Amino acid sequence: MPGLWFEEFAEGQVFEHPIRRSITESDNFLFCGMTMNPAAIHIDAEYAKTTEFKKPIVNSLLTLGLMIGISVHDTTFGTTVANLGMEKVAFPAPVFHGDTIRVRSTVLGLRPSRSRPGQGVVTFRHEAFNQTGTLVATCERAALMLGKPT
Repeated sequence: MPGLWFEEFAEGQVFEHPIRRSITESDNFLFCGMTMNPAAIHIDAEYAKTTEFKKPIVNSLLTLGLMIGISVHDTTFGTTVANLGMEKVAFPAPVFHGDTIRVRSTVLGLRPSRSRPGQGVVTFRHEAFNQTGTLVATCERAALMLGKPT
């Protein structure tokens, strides 16, 4: 499904994204390796047993990327120019191997671009939840979007 054009968004619009994704141990190890993050809390099960979590936690940047990635199909796929920034990123609860993530996105604001006619900025709040409904990640993302072709 293609994304929406700038004019097709409305402030307060909510997307309950149908795609969900279970995160595997392999996902976490591969991501940590690709991003050069050797933190023991992510890749060392014996070390993780000594922490409050008692097992490895998923790299938070993997969670952030997955949260935004899941949102793309319903919102910005093929209609975004660029991400302009992410703010208020938070991880209120850990994600573990085997957790299944679902995402909700809300349009917080819209404004036509001042420097790019026919384009506009959409600000989203993305929220990721695990299989028990616990909020595990949130952020606000500004995206420069294409306007509807005339």
